[in-house]
Amino acid sequence: MKLKTRLVITFLVIVIVPMLLIFFAFWGIGAVIFRCKLEVDGELNTGFFEQIQGYVPQHFASMLFIALFAILVLTAALLTLWIYRSVFNPIHALNVAMQNITDGNLEYQVPKEHFNQKGELGELYVNYEAMRNRLKTSAEEKLRQETQNRELITNISHDLKTPVTAVKGYVEGIMDGVADTPEKMDKYIKTIYNKANDLDRLINELTVYSGIDANRIPYNFHKLNVAAYFGDCVEELGLELESKSITLTYQNGVSPETMIIADPEQMRRVINNIIGNSVKYIDKTPGNIDFRILDESDSIRIEIEDNGAGIAAKDLPKIFERFYRTDASRNSTKGGSGIGLSIVKKLVEDHGGYIWATSKEGEGTCMHIVLRKYHEQKPGQSV
Repeated sequence: MKLKTRLVITFLVIVIVPMLLIFFAFWGIGAVIFRCKLEVDGELNTGFFEQIQGYVPQHFASMLFIALFAILVLTAALLTLWIYRSVFNPIHALNVAMQNITDGNLEYQVPKEHFNQKGELGELYVNYEAMRNRLKTSAEEKLRQETQNRELITNISHDLKTPVTAVKGYVEGIMDGVADTPEKMDKYIKTIYNKANDLDRLINELTVYSGIDANRIPYNFHKLNVAAYFGDCVEELGLELESKSITLTYQNGVSPETMIIADPEQMRRVINNIIGNSVKYIDKTPGNIDFRILDESDSIRIEIEDNGAGIAAKDLPKIFERFYRTDASRNSTKGGSGIGLSIVKKLVEDHGGYIWATSKEGEGTCMHIVLRKYHEQKPGQSV
């Protein structure tokens, strides 16, 4: 029942009940007088109040007053109790709940028995619970993000420290004359170059991660020839992987004119992140990475398969989650910020595609990416 309705009922009861009581009391008194007068002389000549004084016992007025007063007090008490139980109890319960929120206890729930009703108080309960749940979700999300950010800082700090330490060591070696042959000098310079690339990759990951969080990744989409674009990517990566004793094979199963709409820089980041992840966990010699492009009618499917350590079935559905690392002890030695594959998933989805992985422990992992083909609009063809 709405609070307005309660107040109207209370007002009517307080006004009408006394009037009814007075009416019935005087109606009863009048009936007594009338009957008494008829019994005496058969007619009524005097006024109404004179008849009351003449025919009603003197103590009757006092009894009537006491009865009316008692009934009014009882009515007021019952109405007050009704209002107290139906309004003030829920408000007090809600006040206690708000105090718990002020103290940071977002688990506290208002006893629902106070709000088993419709109207404003029922709506107030529903709105309070919605507010509490939103605050709780927001607090949990904030705590989760803070935990993830601390983990990111720890991971990045570890990953930055490793190549910086290596660069510093090799530079000191050159300065101290340890690289006293052309072969050693060449080895030192290549190592420094590779470590600098690792630093650049980590900085790029942080840049893209901040863009994902702010939903402001810069895209510059173009029509790309599939065979030419991915052929160049593989050629560039193949030279780098040769120095790591990893063979990169390329198979193109689409026609030479097949096109896609993509951002060349961001798509290259997708390929580099996936292959970089594969290189990190290849534990066999020789290492192999197969890069395949398959034709699937209106789309193309890119498969990047390695012969690395593989991923456990329980971890496979979670590898694209931000900061998820399948094996903390192993990853602590391999490095990694834990955001690489989440970035890949975001970039692929922003290109209108989707990505998933298949893997067998001890045999390797295969990443599958599906992207739509671009079809030229023919003159007169409807969109």
